[in-house]
Amino acid sequence: MTKQPGAQFLGPQQRDLAWEQLKKEQFDIVVIGGGVVGAGTALDAATRGLKVALVEARDFASGTSSRSSKMFHGGLRYLEQLEFGLVREALRERELSLTTLAPHLVKPLPFLFPLTHRGWERPYVAAGMLLYDQLGGAKSVPAQKHLTRSGALRLAPGLKRNSLVGGIRFYDTVVDDARHTMTVARTAAYYGAVVRTSTQVVGFLREADRVSGVRVHDSEDGRSAEIRAHVVVNATGVWTDEIQALSRQKGRFRVRASKGVHIVVPRDRIVSEAAIILRTPTSVLFLIPWGTHWIIGTTDTDWNLDLAHPAATKADIDYILTRVNQVLVTPLTHADIDGVYAGLRPLLAGESDETSKLSREHAVARVAPGLIAIAGGKYTTYRVMAEDAVEAAAEDIPARVSPSITQKVPLMGADGYFALVNQTLHLGEIYGLHPYRVKHLLDRYGSLLDEVMELAKEQPELLAPLTDAPSYLQVEIVYAAAAEGALHLEDILARRTRIAIEYPHRGKNCAEQVARLVAPVLGWDATDIDRELETYLARVDAEVRSQAQPDDESADALRAAAPEARGQLLEPVPIGR
Repeated sequence: MTKQPGAQFLGPQQRDLAWEQLKKEQFDIVVIGGGVVGAGTALDAATRGLKVALVEARDFASGTSSRSSKMFHGGLRYLEQLEFGLVREALRERELSLTTLAPHLVKPLPFLFPLTHRGWERPYVAAGMLLYDQLGGAKSVPAQKHLTRSGALRLAPGLKRNSLVGGIRFYDTVVDDARHTMTVARTAAYYGAVVRTSTQVVGFLREADRVSGVRVHDSEDGRSAEIRAHVVVNATGVWTDEIQALSRQKGRFRVRASKGVHIVVPRDRIVSEAAIILRTPTSVLFLIPWGTHWIIGTTDTDWNLDLAHPAATKADIDYILTRVNQVLVTPLTHADIDGVYAGLRPLLAGESDETSKLSREHAVARVAPGLIAIAGGKYTTYRVMAEDAVEAAAEDIPARVSPSITQKVPLMGADGYFALVNQTLHLGEIYGLHPYRVKHLLDRYGSLLDEVMELAKEQPELLAPLTDAPSYLQVEIVYAAAAEGALHLEDILARRTRIAIEYPHRGKNCAEQVARLVAPVLGWDATDIDRELETYLARVDAEVRSQAQPDDESADALRAAAPEARGQLLEPVPIGR
């Protein structure tokens, strides 16, 4: 498959063209799922020269891949579970993304590990950190540094003095997961993959005993089509079992969903120059700097309800507040919370009933001739998972399949990023923007900055910030619809930007302004704008109310009752189709 400049502009025109291509062309691989593993699989296959289609029922990263702890990390805690191979692999991937694949999106971040026991704990943790460094954790980032109690408190004055006896500083990374996933998908499109969201798989095609493609349903207008392919890859995460049932083939593994909840609080509520990792009786709690906020989480509990909209409860939020307040000088309250989000981890079902102990390793299976399933793993190792999925799929592809090369393929925006950072002041003068704003844009778009700014050439007013979400420029909103595949307010406010978790109004105050900015791009009339506003406001209201509920069942009932932005989405998909 050849490189196709322009195909990465995932706007309305590309979407219409993609529908026609899906109907008419014969593909080597159809990938189901627009999360990071599905997008990574499409990129891996496309850069091997294969003809690839990627379809997603909702939006890029609309599930697990936009609701993580926002870290591209090695998994320090997995050392205690003796998963050395997973940690080594994750650290190698972290290094690749930090230096080559996505330096504009993946950033180094200092962490403080507070020590709470004298004597045994420091050498025990230090040995683990040393192993972490030797496995690959200290290449482009500094190695561990030991701190006294006073040294740790200078790094993190917001911690209680009696909450630690010392500390160890180490480095990991932070990433905007939704933006990263979308960028992987756009890069796949650049290398020739036909990429389309709001395209739901509702059945499988068969020739004799093998799967030969999928039937799809447009989640926006209800159109149907058939996509023919030599092999189909099921990369749907927590939906793996549902797609498996749709294929009427017996699965080789089961996927279990574990709910993780995070809260978002203003940066000034916790005084610290580093992220903080805290031990809990069952897992760990991360305090991650996120622009002008902190992200604090996560929980780890079994989830058996609606997979599309996992709901955070008051109990989840109280658990996080209780744990973090044990170590903070100034306790956090519910009033400090600007945002809350809940996500589901797709874990391979294991022997233990405790989800925090289920394997983060991934599994690939050839379910039937022409059908591959991949699940498990962790965000950081998406590229390895994608490579393994395509290797498994190669058995069903008639032509010779070249080796994977994605370790050498920077994502869109990566090339030239470091040079542009050195030119921040000059770029600020060119665009009439403060250097801080330019740095913010470079860390979201990298060398695609010129593409974004091009939209403001004829409309310089687009360089003004959103009135009620000033962290973002109006031009970023237009670009999300014109080039990044956003089709609804939720796509823009929850994933292309993170307004839905970064502002106390959760995007309600700027929803109308955003709708009017993208209406010309997406062809919305006054009725469409009203419907989008009504749907988005109902979604926010349902989420906020669900977060006051005492248990999963009552929170789920409220959240699931909110209307879907994609009006023709089938839930559940009728198995008989």
